[in-house]
Amino acid sequence: MSAAVIESEQDLTEEAFAVLRQHMPPHKVARLLSIWQAGKGDYLIERDALFAGDTVESLFEEATALQAK
Repeated sequence: MSAAVIESEQDLTEEAFAVLRQHMPPHKVARLLSIWQAGKGDYLIERDALFAGDTVESLFEEATALQAK
């Protein structure tokens, strides 16, 4: 298993915005950003539910498989 290159938070944010802009109209992107900025919910609880049973290794393998497609 090789180590993945970890991009900066800024690079990741810019890539995510590019994907959003490609697949969503501007008003929906703006709404989504306003929801994210509001800070509603508890990220730690959502994270635990989303990644329950996953490990760093399993997530890496899943990401590698998706990237290969």
